[in-house]
Amino acid sequence: MADFQTSTHRAKWIFTPKDLFEKREAVNWRARKMLEQYGSTRLEVDVDGSISYPEPLQDPKDSAAKPLNCEEEQLMRVFYEQKIQEVCGAFKFPHKIQGTAIIYFKRFYLQWSVMEHHPKHIMLTCIYASCKIEENHVSAEELGKGIQQDHQVILNNEMVVLQSLGFDLIVYAPYRSIEGFIEDIEELREAANFEVDKAMLTDAPLLFPPGQLALSALRNSNEALNVIDFERYLERIITRQSPNASQLIESLNAIDFLVGKVAIPTAKDMRHIDRKLRSCLDPSAQDDGKKREKKSKHKSKRTSNEMQIAHIDG
Repeated sequence: MADFQTSTHRAKWIFTPKDLFEKREAVNWRARKMLEQYGSTRLEVDVDGSISYPEPLQDPKDSAAKPLNCEEEQLMRVFYEQKIQEVCGAFKFPHKIQGTAIIYFKRFYLQWSVMEHHPKHIMLTCIYASCKIEENHVSAEELGKGIQQDHQVILNNEMVVLQSLGFDLIVYAPYRSIEGFIEDIEELREAANFEVDKAMLTDAPLLFPPGQLALSALRNSNEALNVIDFERYLERIITRQSPNASQLIESLNAIDFLVGKVAIPTAKDMRHIDRKLRSCLDPSAQDDGKKREKKSKHKSKRTSNEMQIAHIDG
């Protein structure tokens, strides 16, 4: 495999925090405008990667759906990144497949809003594509069946995912870097992988090289297990790889900060956001929900009145 220093991963997919903010603001704004114009943000995707837009609204006021804001999109992404970890764990896939799938997922949503492509579907396609590139062959049928999802959704989204990644499919996940360092510190392998799992749910993989993510994970796991003198180990690494010592420490501290502040939303936390997303993707679902709610309230009121009448008659 090519070296990270000469890779497209380093050249095209490592950003600054400002870059990420601007990209996410842009895709969120585009989805909001689409909701205003079409009343829906759902994009129909064909197997060849072509995309169809909804019919424009006759009157923009007809759109009742409320768009997600950038913070809600972020929670949605983190929720499904954790789902990628759960699915990969259930299939007992190697860490490298999980890492590659999450990086694909993160890159995809720099190009698109969750309001345009539901992350539940993109998540599965990213796992499928990751299995292919990492040569751990699992059919779409097997993957879909394993988590009770239609495998055709996986295949339908495959081309649009690959196009959105610019066909840059070779990625360098931190788990590989840990393997490189671990020859020196075998005892930290499991704990370090666990630390990387947490870092993968942050923006760190889009901001820092995988080697720095791995070193941050090793440093944190060593603080708990106290296996080696890590400062001396870092000095050796710095001598070997010649990065600037203060810059490296600054990067490791920044990664730790991101990991420390990440909030993993629960299914309960996601209910309101998921309702908003469903109404953006399918406004008719919102109308049906309102009708059911109105019918339920009417039924409840009628039952209450009947009980009162029965009580009077009694």
